[in-house]
Amino acid sequence: VQLQASGGGLVQAGGSLRLSCTGSGVDLAGTAMAWYREAPGMQREMLTTINDGYGYGGDVTTYVDSVKGRFTISRDNALNMIYLQMNSLRPEDTATYYCNSAMHSLPWGQGTLVTVSS
Repeated sequence: VQLQASGGGLVQAGGSLRLSCTGSGVDLAGTAMAWYREAPGMQREMLTTINDGYGYGGDVTTYVDSVKGRFTISRDNALNMIYLQMNSLRPEDTATYYCNSAMHSLPWGQGTLVTVSS
């Protein structure tokens, strides 16, 4: 099992980025997934979750207050991918971003670095 997050980079405050997560050896469509981030000197934190893609009723998502209204998690079951659309980025969003299951039960990938300049 391998997770790979991509799409990070350097962006000015107020800008946007879209992160992608691919998985090999794991069916992301059938897994409740989440995005996490780890800022320098800080603990890794969960930002947002999305339910597995096989249930009824469509996507169910959760967000921590710090990203609510700015970040959007989504999935493409056919492509076995998870996305994180990040808008209105702030310098405090600077961190390495990771995807994993909502129970963080999969091996951690390398993450993708997001740097937001003021």
